[in-house]
Amino acid sequence: MKKKKYEAELRKLQEELCALQEWVKESGERVIVVFEGRDAAGKGGCIRAMTDRVSSRVFRVVSLPKPSDRERTQIYMQRYINHFPAAGEIVIFDRSWYNRAGVERVMGYCTEDQHKRFLRECPGFEYSMIVDNGIHFFKFWLEDGEEEKEQRFQDRIDDPLKQWKLSPIDLPSREKWFDSTDREEARWHIVRSDDKRSARLNLIRHFLESIPYKKIPIDHVQLPERDMTRAYDDQASMKNRRWIKDRYSE
Repeated sequence: MKKKKYEAELRKLQEELCALQEWVKESGERVIVVFEGRDAAGKGGCIRAMTDRVSSRVFRVVSLPKPSDRERTQIYMQRYINHFPAAGEIVIFDRSWYNRAGVERVMGYCTEDQHKRFLRECPGFEYSMIVDNGIHFFKFWLEDGEEEKEQRFQDRIDDPLKQWKLSPIDLPSREKWFDSTDREEARWHIVRSDDKRSARLNLIRHFLESIPYKKIPIDHVQLPERDMTRAYDDQASMKNRRWIKDRYSE
């Protein structure tokens, strides 16, 4: 997709995301969005497009590091529940409890018994703790073709600005990911992501169309004329401060 068309369409969708945000705040609804997928499939770009124009107090992005020593002794789902939304919040998990279905199993971070227990318990957890509690729940899986995956990994290897995105688990997990738990009450929605721009638009549109939100009327705000009575120069006190050198002005 051409950049100009993409930006125009994205702007429309971002306006709708702002409308959704106001409805969530007004209604007290709760939303959870899980992003998973092949490594280098474009999860980060989708999340940025989704959250770029909204409030981080409403749209919260959760990207958890590896568990602490204390967290390793907790029930597996416990540290994720701590980040679940309160009324008027949308929580986006950039990777989620599905680490145990993929990365942790592949790299030996969990035992085979822990992995099997996760597969048994996850569907019930998602239903009883999320869906049955009235939380709007979405699971997005981003998938691209083999040729596209190879090119993106090579880009990360070659580009110093992208090398930080690579980790020791990337290449093994790309080949051995275990896809699981696609149930009627918590379906996986697969997004073809070879074209990053169209993938972002398709995902956001599907998300918006899946929530029955209503536009909340917003009072029109008119900027009053500035009162010049006893006006002062608010820049005068800044003249002798330590300004950094302006190197980029035209």
